[in-house]
Amino acid sequence: MMWTPKDFDAVRPMGWRDDSPAAIACLALPKAELARVVGQHRNAYVVATTLDEERRVQPPAAWTRPRYPAADRAVVGDWVLLDAEGKNIAHLLPRHALLRRAAAGEHYQQQPIAANIDHVLVITGLDGDFNPRRIERYLLLVQASGAAPVLVLTKLDLAGEASEGAVELLEPLTERGFPLHVVNGKDPASVAALVPYLGPGRSCVLVGSSGAGKSTLTNTLLGREAMKTAEVRGNDSRGRHTTTRRVLLPLPQGGCLIDTPGMRELKLVGEEDLSDGVFDDIEALAADCRFRDCAHGAEPGCAVQAALDADELDEARFLHYMKLLGERDAAASTLAARKHAAKQAPKASPGRPKPKPGRR
Repeated sequence: MMWTPKDFDAVRPMGWRDDSPAAIACLALPKAELARVVGQHRNAYVVATTLDEERRVQPPAAWTRPRYPAADRAVVGDWVLLDAEGKNIAHLLPRHALLRRAAAGEHYQQQPIAANIDHVLVITGLDGDFNPRRIERYLLLVQASGAAPVLVLTKLDLAGEASEGAVELLEPLTERGFPLHVVNGKDPASVAALVPYLGPGRSCVLVGSSGAGKSTLTNTLLGREAMKTAEVRGNDSRGRHTTTRRVLLPLPQGGCLIDTPGMRELKLVGEEDLSDGVFDDIEALAADCRFRDCAHGAEPGCAVQAALDADELDEARFLHYMKLLGERDAAASTLAARKHAAKQAPKASPGRPKPKPGRR
């Protein structure tokens, strides 16, 4: 049977877009039950076929293998087709965005966070949680995802005039076009500034540290207490993980929101572009250096050092740029080596193994 526009009516309130890669691919596949991943567990997924119907389904057997690429498994926000019984995922549809980071630990491994998102709301509290350098790291990860970042400073009710200083520190980012909103997450009138990102057909994900106010903001947007909240520690403004898993929630505004557990380690995956907005001014300066391989130290004719000497470039921001550049390049080398090794690995022969000579 062929797909018709009516077949997608049930999933449009869950962020379905008729112009998305998933929609285009879907039309070329046999008609099946369409669902969106709204929850993820160790050995199963929770999918929604309508706003009012969720069910637990099983992944394909290949996804359970330890070495199966994490980015090729479904994640919250993905669109999938189910099998004839509606109990198993039969097909993962293409994405238009995938937010990911390198997983914590010594061994390189990518960790998908959310798929098919239009905006990523980077949540930072106006207390001890505020850290411009961490915000820059978030922006690099978000821009590599294909989604658009939005900076959101919360806890305006606690910060008072201190919020003005925080906004000033983020001017290098807002001058580059990154939208910034300062809100009281408990006040619906204040949070209304985020509504343009949450309309019908749009999907957003909230990212930020534990205690930054993501769950409070989510409850205000929903108009109900759907997520647990907790007080942060007074000595460092850190919070407990009140959100323990990623979950997709339909919003009264017509869009969908994905809340995530707080992330304290944000490792680059190796595919970030430092010239794409966040550090484009430093990259432009580096292009004017006398030597192409300038390390921006004591080399003659270094345009970056000249800007630092003239107080035209913030030193802390430059040092963080150099740190991220080195981290990105190291991750890129590891990623390239893994891809090369995967191509060179011998493919397993189909069928049963042949008996060893001399045995019957």
